[in-house]
Amino acid sequence: MKRFEWRDKIHGLDAEADCEQIVRILGTYEFPWDIEQALGLALYRTYAVPSIGELLGRTREFTERTQHRYDDTALILNDILEHGFGPGRGRDALRRMNQMHRSYDISNDDYRYVLSTFVVMPVRWLNDYGYGWRKLSDHETAASTNYYRKLGRYMGIKDVPETYAEFRELMDSYEAEHFAYTEGGRAVSDATLELMVDFYPAWQRPLVRPFTKALLDEPLIRAFRYPEPSAFWRRSGDLALRLRAKVVRRMKPRREPRWARMSPNIRSYPDGYEPDRIGTFPQGCPVPHDMRTQEVPATGARVPAPGQAVASRAPEAESPASPETPAT
Repeated sequence: MKRFEWRDKIHGLDAEADCEQIVRILGTYEFPWDIEQALGLALYRTYAVPSIGELLGRTREFTERTQHRYDDTALILNDILEHGFGPGRGRDALRRMNQMHRSYDISNDDYRYVLSTFVVMPVRWLNDYGYGWRKLSDHETAASTNYYRKLGRYMGIKDVPETYAEFRELMDSYEAEHFAYTEGGRAVSDATLELMVDFYPAWQRPLVRPFTKALLDEPLIRAFRYPEPSAFWRRSGDLALRLRAKVVRRMKPRREPRWARMSPNIRSYPDGYEPDRIGTFPQGCPVPHDMRTQEVPATGARVPAPGQAVASRAPEAESPASPETPAT
């Protein structure tokens, strides 16, 4: 198998109709480690938005059960990607995610922002930062954007941007306007960083901690009120990741997929899991649970504008084929 065979296969697919297949290839064959890091950083950024960081801090789930929350997030997103949006395990995972999110009063603007980080951060990691063994093409970026637009519609998010450039503008402007220090956001950030450090052997942790903080950009450092990383660690982190990219470029292409569920860092379910049984089950949810998630028609069909198909009420016992309306 040639080094660029997966890339060539992707370019034979349609960026919209085949977006799920393209994102699977990118995430499990071409860049499994890189996209895992980029999506982790994407979620981490959201803690610096006060409405998100304070909410996560109040639940204490991300500070007292950090490993579980890390695992649940990775596994749910994995099942959606691996099994798709149709009925089955992927749909169960989507429903579980929507149920959890709808337990809280989260604004559509925050939903859109979180979605934008998923679109933008992998491109920044691979292309802008230069940490990928090759860059994503415009075709691949469009496919990834289409995948997350589709996810956003299944989640019932309104006014989802249409292009990567629009997602990038949304993310940058939202962060410029909203990033700020909160005690809850800082607590969640500290707990998450400690979990990341704990993934490594004890003798490596004194090095991993400053290395990891050196990967945080200036807006994040200011929002969490961390000391500014030294120029040494900034430069060392950047060089190490660029060197890794050069090494990976010379490796043989992956023949078997590496799903997120295979990561040794996921530790909460040694005996397996069912997507509809993991995550949080808050009591006394302030948000009604009697609305359906908007269905996304098959490829080629006309998709109703976000919000049009979400307003219908449904019984508590929803149809198995229709996940609850979201909130992420």
